[in-house]
This record gives sequence, C-alpha cells and structure tokens, in this order.
Amino acid sequence: MNLTEKMAQDNASTVTQFILLGFSDLPKLQGFLFGMFSIVYLIILIGNSFIIVITRLDPALQKPMYFFLANFSSLEICYVSVTLPRILFNIGTQNRRISKLACATQTCFFLMLGATECFLLAVMSYDRYVAICNPLQYPMVMNPIKCTQLAAGSWLGGIPVQIGQTCQIFSLHFCNSNQINHFFCDLPPILKLACGDTFINEMSVYLVAILFAAVPFMLILASYSKIIATILRLPTATGRAKAFSTCSSHLLVVFLFFGSATITYLRPKSTHSPGTDKLLSLFYTIVTPMFNPLIYSLRNKDVIAALRKLLLKK
Repeated sequence: MNLTEKMAQDNASTVTQFILLGFSDLPKLQGFLFGMFSIVYLIILIGNSFIIVITRLDPALQKPMYFFLANFSSLEICYVSVTLPRILFNIGTQNRRISKLACATQTCFFLMLGATECFLLAVMSYDRYVAICNPLQYPMVMNPIKCTQLAAGSWLGGIPVQIGQTCQIFSLHFCNSNQINHFFCDLPPILKLACGDTFINEMSVYLVAILFAAVPFMLILASYSKIIATILRLPTATGRAKAFSTCSSHLLVVFLFFGSATITYLRPKSTHSPGTDKLLSLFYTIVTPMFNPLIYSLRNKDVIAALRKLLLKK
C-alpha cells in the first residue's frame, strides 16, 4: 500500500457521520415539503390505524384475510416511521447530519421491514390462493395457529440476513464523500460513497434482493395465475366479479411496491441517478403506504360494511 492510499484509508476511517442532502436542492419549497410530508404521515397513521381497529372490532372481519391485512397495516406504520420522521426533522431544523450508527440503524430497520413486506404480500397471496382454489380446505389449512406462524415468519424471517448485510455495508471505508444524496440512508447511495471496488457488496445486495423480493414476487405471480384460472372457470358472472374484487386490491399493492423497489435494487450501480432514486424511493416508502388503506377499504365490501356498522353505532 503506497502513502497516498494509506492516507485515503486513514481519512475514510474517520468518517463518523453523514449528511443527508434530501431535498436541499429545493430551498424555496422547504416549508411546502414539511407541510406536505406532515399531512402524508398523518394520513398514513390514521388510515392504517383505522384498518387495524376495524379488523379487531368487527366480528365479520375475524378471518385470515383480515388478520394478515391488520399485520400489513401495522407494518406500513412501522415502515414509514423509519424514514418520514427523519425527513421532517431534517427539513424542519435544516440539520441534515446523521451519525454513522444512526444511519446504519435506519438502514437495518428499513431493510428488515422491507423484507417483511415482501414476505407478507406473498403470504397474503397464498391466503387468497387457498380461499379461491381450495375453498373446502381453507378453514383447515388457514387455521389460527398456521396464520400466526406465517405472520411471525414474515416479521422475523429477514432479520438475520439484513443485519448481516447492514454490518457488511457499513464496515466499508467511505472516502468519496460523506454526503448522501438521498432523503434516508438507503443502500445504493451509500455504496456510491465507498472507497475501492464494491463489486462483491453490490453482488450481495443483488442476491438479497433476489431472495427477498424476486422470489416472493414469483410466488405471488404463480399464486395469481392459478387464482385467475380458477376464477375464469366459475359458472356465474357474479361469482367471478366477487372473486376478482377480493384479489384486485392485493394485486394493485403488489405491483406498486414490487415495481418501484425492484427497479431501485436490481439496477446496476452505474445506472443510478439521485433524482430517479429519490422518485422511486418516495413511491415505495411513502406513496404506497398512503394509498394502501384506500385501496383495501374502498375496494372491499366487507370493510365498507364494517365501517357503516361502526358509524351507525356512534
């Protein structure tokens, strides 16, 4: 190792904090952005909390489908709370500094909850597959114990791998800069700051993305290909319409989340641009969780009926 390389490594090892640039390139819109993100955060908290409460209170919603939906809404609240409060803090105080430990913690929780979302969406598609393709076996297959095991597996399954990946990424030396051109600590912009050859780290990101995103997505597609084939064989138009209505909401959420997340994590490092990364990340971290309660409630007759019943009681 020559003197220049040694000095660069010494400088890199002293990086103890990063600067999240976020939306600093829009100085005249800081007040508007703070207000908009505050409103969005409230909508996400209220909308998803409403789903959790109504699935707990209404006896008609004591079914596996709504048990998983309540888990999904809880997940969305946690998922958004990893990023949005930090965005609001950075915009409100204009203090964009974040310690290396805090950045690693945010990345780790973001990745773990992202893995949970992938698994939970796959479990929800399996639930619909059993309900529509094997309705007689549904009560036996999707019993309370099995539902709890599937939900627990979804929440816990990604933790060891994502902790390992976070430790691997943050053990790198950062010598290019300490400025993260993003609104939260995400892997692609952090890898851009690393010194030297990050090929192995990029490959590990791709492998984990394939394991936790591509595989569940393929399982979802396989489930829905069977579901659609079964629905098309139903004898009545009413039956087909009802079956499609229970599945269309889930499919819409699947494509919104997996579409934007897959493009972000499976693109080569050289093709990443800050503007595109921020736009895609906004989509799967904020926009999708905001619309999930609307998608699942307005397109679901059982949830609408439960809401009417709740309002009439009051």
